[in-house]
Amino acid sequence: MNSNIPFVRQVAWISLLPQLVLGGIFIVLWNILDAEMPIINGSLTYLVLSFGLRMLIPHSHKHGIILLKQEKYLDAIVHFEKSYNFFTRNNWIDKYRYLTLLSSSKISYKEMALINIAFCYGQSGNGIKSKEYYERTLKEFPTSTLAKTAIKLINAIDHSPIKK
Repeated sequence: MNSNIPFVRQVAWISLLPQLVLGGIFIVLWNILDAEMPIINGSLTYLVLSFGLRMLIPHSHKHGIILLKQEKYLDAIVHFEKSYNFFTRNNWIDKYRYLTLLSSSKISYKEMALINIAFCYGQSGNGIKSKEYYERTLKEFPTSTLAKTAIKLINAIDHSPIKK
């Protein structure tokens, strides 16, 4: 599905170490089981687990992304709110996402949910709600580069001279 919606992926490179270790453990387990091609079997086990976890657990987030790509912004907001609420109730999954979801994302799913809600409001023409959610993101995640950048852009537009 091709989309003109910009996506930013920030990777926490250090998170790749425990994932490589886990992949190595799968290879060793397949070797202990005396299976043919333990490297391929271990790698496939890791990939299936990785994709499965990221498809099943953050399903509201994934659904929101699909709707966002289809430019169904108000529908996407509902799913991002569900994602935010899920990861608020299950903070440990988000906190240890490198192991629980095998995700190398630098930013948490909660932060992503708030950023995506703000983006969706902005794309649907509700600049006030968009700014509110970016500000909420900064309250919860003071180092959020995406939220800081968006707030600066909104403020620059708000304070720009009107040209005739």
